Amino acid sequence: MVDATTVRAVNDMTARWARDAVGERGTVLTAAGVWPLLALLAGPAAGQARKELAEALGTDAEHAVRAGCDLLAALDAADGVDAALGLWTQRLLALRPEWLGSLPLDLHGELTGDASADQETLNAWARRHTDGLIEHMPVEVTPDTLLVLASALLVHTTWAYPFRERPLRVDEGPWAGRELTGLSLYGVAPEQFRVYRTPAGPLTAFDVAGDNGLDVQLLLGPEDMPGGEVLRHGLAALGGGYVSVSGAELAEGAGPGLTVTSEPSWDGAPRVDLLTARFTVDTEHDLLERAGLFGLETAMDDSRGHFPGISETPLAVSSAKQAVTATFGPLGFRAAAVTAMSLGLGSVPQTPPYEARLVSARYDRPFGFLAVHRASGLALVAGWVTDPDVWDGSLGGPGMW
Repeated sequence: MVDATTVRAVNDMTARWARDAVGERGTVLTAAGVWPLLALLAGPAAGQARKELAEALGTDAEHAVRAGCDLLAALDAADGVDAALGLWTQRLLALRPEWLGSLPLDLHGELTGDASADQETLNAWARRHTDGLIEHMPVEVTPDTLLVLASALLVHTTWAYPFRERPLRVDEGPWAGRELTGLSLYGVAPEQFRVYRTPAGPLTAFDVAGDNGLDVQLLLGPEDMPGGEVLRHGLAALGGGYVSVSGAELAEGAGPGLTVTSEPSWDGAPRVDLLTARFTVDTEHDLLERAGLFGLETAMDDSRGHFPGISETPLAVSSAKQAVTATFGPLGFRAAAVTAMSLGLGSVPQTPPYEARLVSARYDRPFGFLAVHRASGLALVAGWVTDPDVWDGSLGGPGMW
């Protein structure tokens, strides 16, 4: 089980990152892949670098390595999540045994100095630990690279209730005139929908339940709410920060993308129908472009060393990047990330006896998503969808996941 303090810290980093990084284009990110690496560096860091890393992590540096290791172990033990940690160093770089011995390594490999060969070795590790979804290690190995520390994260779930694919024609908004690959669910439990009352306006959230303890939450805000704010408020709602109304209690106009009507019913129970779009989002992030957010500003200064707890050799962060992909399809959800840092229905009677509330939701303009570990509330992946899959006239196929 992921420690509750760590969950809050990782979700806070996700919210800050999303607010800063999400713009007009779609993106996907995972602070759950970055946070443990930063934690493993914070412990052996010194001076201002240690202070900045601890502040970015939201934890004290003294216990950061243990917290990072515990998070990696908890992620790898969770159903639907595979996590790995890799370390590669040049042969002549002597590591502190205390730091090396504390790491839950999948692999400790050698950097030979042959940049091309070393790069392919790291690429192969990335492919192996992401089921081929990430083909290349995001950092570039050079002859001057002394150390590479990398995490791999694979998140996958199959929907408890699969979607049906259908064309989704959009008449207005940013996607007007487009015919998309729509995904529909009919008659789902109203409790899967909630509308949160945020300071910036109502936020519609739908939980798509996976079969292994993972859910994907679809988030739709008011049309003028920026994507980063949608995700930030979604994460705050995930932590219990806002009052909400469930789908069973919604009235007309209660939330973005929602319409409330009535229909003939056999039991009078409210029903929810959902229509969204299939998507794949791929992004590569240069973490050093937001060095302050990740506590890496001082650690980038190569005029001196910052990690005496790793090695007597002075070390500075020379590169920090994340490659991530996420696919939402009719059968399930898959996402993978590699983060690396280098230092250098039948028949029925004719007339139903009741009227029941019908809540219909359409996600037919840019929306956010969170892949969430259900038991802990840890946001594993966060993203913003601006370019969903177009309708190709066929059902299923390569993008069915």
